[in-house]
Amino acid sequence: MKLLKVEIDLSALKQIKWYEYAIRFLFGGAVTVTAGLIAKRWGPELGGLFLAFPAIFPASVTLVDKKEKEKKAKAGIDGTNRGRLLAGLDAAGATLGSLGLIGFAIAVWTLIVDHPAWLVLLAATFAWMFISGVLWYLRKTKYGLRIFQSRHHQHQDISSH
Repeated sequence: MKLLKVEIDLSALKQIKWYEYAIRFLFGGAVTVTAGLIAKRWGPELGGLFLAFPAIFPASVTLVDKKEKEKKAKAGIDGTNRGRLLAGLDAAGATLGSLGLIGFAIAVWTLIVDHPAWLVLLAATFAWMFISGVLWYLRKTKYGLRIFQSRHHQHQDISSH
């Protein structure tokens, strides 16, 4: 069995421009304010659903696409397909994380009445990490990779005609 090596590369933070942080901050703030207004008008249950919206994702995926296009343009290559591919991979990761958040919500919902909040949040965090990790691993297996590759090849076949 091959072990997974997790690394953190903080040098990537230097490559992000200030306005990219601003876009993410403003979008996240707008989603949070909208969720608060919805909660005020229709109650915290509905507002909470909107607060769970991955606020940074739309701005992030747009920036991933834009950055890849710019990088390829410097090399004299059209980066449209590559940008879309990387944005799609980012979306796939966000989807897996969101499914993990469903596990987080279920853990909180079922445990909060009978257990201390710190323990519930700890258990819910582990549930999120476990579910997201298992889904990520399954996607990385040959089966998940084969599905992705066949879709990618179909896209290339379509775009080449």
